[in-house]
Amino acid sequence: MNDILRPGAGVIFMKVGVHANEPLEEIIGRKQKEIEAEGFALWGYGGNTCHPRSMVQPFAQEFAAKEQPIHLVMHEMKSNHFALPARAVRYSADDINWEIIPDGINCVGSRFALKIKELSQTDLLLPLASTYVPVGPNKGRRGTNYIKGQADKACLVVTDEEPDADERKDLKIGLIAELV
Repeated sequence: MNDILRPGAGVIFMKVGVHANEPLEEIIGRKQKEIEAEGFALWGYGGNTCHPRSMVQPFAQEFAAKEQPIHLVMHEMKSNHFALPARAVRYSADDINWEIIPDGINCVGSRFALKIKELSQTDLLLPLASTYVPVGPNKGRRGTNYIKGQADKACLVVTDEEPDADERKDLKIGLIAELV
């Protein structure tokens, strides 16, 4: 296991693919340029399985208190997200205080976004059976029991538990970023 997926590490797992009519390869290149130019990028997403205020922020606050990073680990999937690519112009962590998104950042087709840095392609295996959900109504649930069906993203903590061979499920992680 590498340093990013070491026991105790916090990760946000997300399935990724075509988004707002843009192929993943183009999104990666664009986000890397945004990070180089602005110091960060916004990685957009939808759905409530990683709602910013009820899931992501409490999770991030716990790791910030321990001065430990959280990494966004992404598994490529077939996607046909063909929403209109409307560009967001403001962002907020609390729906009260809003900041202007710099012109050099293009966040489109999403309701929520993660602020990321150091986006890179990788070749890792996420041992999903050796993770658990640390927050929310599914707290304590093993990653393999949570990431199935419609669940395509999750806040997870990596453990050192070795699951039985029949429970083991490793997912290929092809893209990784550190949260700001």
